Parts: sequence; C-alpha cells; structure tokens
Amino acid sequence: MTQLHDLSALEQAAAVRAKEVSPTELVEHSLGRIAALDAGLGAFLTVTPDRALAAARRAEALIRRGDDLPPLLGVPTAIKDLNNTAGVRTTFGSTVMADFVPSTDDAVVTKLAAAGTISLGKTNTPEFGFPCYTDNELAGPARCPWDPSRLAGGSSGGAAVAVAAGMVPVAQGSDGGGSIRIPASINGIYGIKPSRGRISNAPFGSDVTGLGINGPLTRTVRDGAAMLDAMAGPVLGDHAWAPPLPAGETFLGAADREPGRLRIGRYLESPMPDVVLDPEVTAAFEDASALLGGLGHEVVDVPAGLLGPDVLPSFEQVWALSGTMLPVPPDRVGELRPLTRELRGRGLAMSARAAMESMAALRLFSRRFLQATADYDVLLAPVCTMTPRPLGWFDADGDGAEDFERQKRYAAFTALFNVTGQPAVSVPLYWTDAGLPVGSMLVGRPADEGTLLALSAQLEAARPWAHRHPASWEQTG
Repeated sequence: MTQLHDLSALEQAAAVRAKEVSPTELVEHSLGRIAALDAGLGAFLTVTPDRALAAARRAEALIRRGDDLPPLLGVPTAIKDLNNTAGVRTTFGSTVMADFVPSTDDAVVTKLAAAGTISLGKTNTPEFGFPCYTDNELAGPARCPWDPSRLAGGSSGGAAVAVAAGMVPVAQGSDGGGSIRIPASINGIYGIKPSRGRISNAPFGSDVTGLGINGPLTRTVRDGAAMLDAMAGPVLGDHAWAPPLPAGETFLGAADREPGRLRIGRYLESPMPDVVLDPEVTAAFEDASALLGGLGHEVVDVPAGLLGPDVLPSFEQVWALSGTMLPVPPDRVGELRPLTRELRGRGLAMSARAAMESMAALRLFSRRFLQATADYDVLLAPVCTMTPRPLGWFDADGDGAEDFERQKRYAAFTALFNVTGQPAVSVPLYWTDAGLPVGSMLVGRPADEGTLLALSAQLEAARPWAHRHPASWEQTG
C-alpha cells in the first residue's frame, strides 16, 4: 500500500491541492518517521513539531479561503543547521553555538516558506560545515541509511539522510566544496549544486571566497527542479547574480524537455595528485559513460593537463580563510574539533598577501578552465574516489591535519566546480554489489542548470531510481 512518504514532493503538493491529504497529515506523518528513525540515523539536530504543525494549520487556512496557493504548499522539508532560522536554535554543528537562536531567517529559508514548504527542523551538519562527512559533539554522526555503519557524507549529511530515509521528500543543503553532491552520492538521491549567484546567501552569507551556494537534495529530478525554482533568485546587494531564466521559463520546465544530443566530456583529472579510484567507483563511471552513449550523446575523454600545480594549494588556502571568520570566543577555542582548530589556525596564520594571491590564482584558473572546456555541453566525473567510509574513518586518530588529507583523497573532484562556479549535480545511477549507492557527477556550463536538469531527467527515465529504498524505508512511526 502506498504510504505518504512514497509520494514525491510534487505528488504531495498535488494531493494537497486536490484535498486528498491535508498539510497536517503530511507533517504528522513525517514527524512520525523522524521519531521512528532518527535515533539510529542522526539526520536532525533540532526537530520543531509545534512550529511545523502551526505552519500546517496556516496552510490549511489558505486552502479554506481559496487563496492562490504556492506551488509546494504543505510539503514537509528541513533546513540545514548552517542556515539561520529565526526563533529556532542554529548550532552550526558546534558546541560553541549550541544555544544560539537567530532573530533573522536566511533568504533561502524565507523563499522556501513562501513556496509553501513546512520545515520540520534543522538537519545535522559537521562543525561549521568544514568536513565532507557529518559528525559533531551535539548529535554524533549522520549515518548512511543503506549501511548505518558508514558515514552519510557532508556537510549536508543530515539533509541527505532525511530525504533518503523518507523522513521528508526534499531538504535544503549547501555546497562549498561538494557538500550537496557528496551526501547525495552516498545516500542514493539527487543533489544540485547551482551556479554561483543562482541562490542568494543573504543576509549574512559572505561572498569573499565565492565557493558556497545553497541547493536542493531530493529523490527525483522534477522535485529538484521545483525546489530550485523556489530557492532561486538574487537579493538586492548580492555580490554575484546568475542570469535569470528567460521570461516564462522555469527549471521544472527544463526537467520536462528533451536535452537533445549533447557533447559530454569524461573528466578524470583531479587537483589531488595520484588519485586512485575504488573499482566500484570506476565501474560506476564507466557505466554512466555507456548509459549516456546509449542515449545518443557523444561521449569523449577530456584531455589531461587542464590543472596547474597551484590549484590545490590555492584552494586549501582559500578554504582555510573561512576559519578566520568563525564566531568563536578565544576562551572557547579548545571546544572546537581538531579539524576546525587546524583550519582556523591555518587561516589566522595566513598573510593578507597570501590570501589575495590564492584567490587571484583560483579566479585566473577558473577563466582558463572554462575556456578550455567550452566545447563540451556537460562534463562527467566521479563524485568521490571511494565508496562510503566507515564511521571514524576520517578522524579516529584526532589529528586535524591528517583528517583534512583523508578528505582531500576522498573528495578529489567536487571542489573544482565550486572554484569555477559551474552548476553540478549528483545522479544516483549505480549501486555496488553490497548495496551501496555511487553517484555520478554531471557538470554544466556556467548558469546552465537547464541542460543538467533535462539530461538528469533523461537518465532518470532510462534508469529509474526513486523506487530504490534502504531497509529503513518500510519502518513506520
């Protein structure tokens, strides 16, 4: 029998409009799923049932009045705990911020509420979002629902787990070096890192590095497109704006069109030297290549040599710069996890000249890379170099520097496209013999999410994945 969590977000919204289900029923069902599953999976840092049920009642009042209804009215979702939520605890995954309650929503939170979604709380994230896995001193690790002995990825790990386990149909994440695509790959769902400037980081988000962007984590491509429609758009004062879609066009419309025959470049060059792919990751890459070729696309290898020796060290320095802005009182630095202390220390030790030279080097590299790959409509690359890692694999020895080195080896492909600002998605096309998902990364031209969505939808139709669920899917609250 079909359960409410079997429905996609768009199906739930349609059922609300048809008065086949109420927002309260959807919210109560999702809250029941969280109560039943979250203790074993670590998806949430904070759950807000009273606020969610109050929002559901307001949604029902809109329906009774016959008002124009927002597109995702009544659909449960969740906000990553790196994003400010007015009146709701926002910890940034750190004990230092455990009691912080913002007075203002981030712009993306406001936009999702305006689209009719109802947040059930704040999803688990690592301390200040630095790692590519999710673990902290407040809630512990976010666990992959396909194998809870393995990490769910990060930094949007909690959001990905909530979607993959059917707690919510869609969730908001953010991506500064792979933090949407990595957990999407690990958890067998669809994740979109939009183009730089597509979604506002207002009011507090810094554009100093230009690496980070909010985006959707969903089970279906159409849900991802609908979420992107809800989240997209600048706020006056934003540093970077992606060009808007032509009048009358939507990202959901892009997901409903054929992509045409595309030239797709297979890309296996990484800033991390001597990268070795697990056999399962290689198999997933070759499988995606064959699938794309079978759909009629031209699939060719991108020549090596596009990355200079300065890309990785420059990125490391720019990444560490974020640590200089952490709101950590000097007397509480000792509470930070080893990785956070390591990166904060690197950032504070950096000279202004070194920081500026690193950012300038990345921007020069981006221009050259985009020009060198301009003949490809889409690039295909792995998301991670290995299958999902066991709990404690990155940080068991408590050495922040070694933790960072392991992350660089594991997530060797994703951060490149935060540097260039290109849109990129993780598409769940492959499962290992042990039942672990391995996503494939598709990268588009600047500001061309539309082609990625059309191609993703074509792949989804050719090899559907939304019916594939972890064992916890059948549990009920």
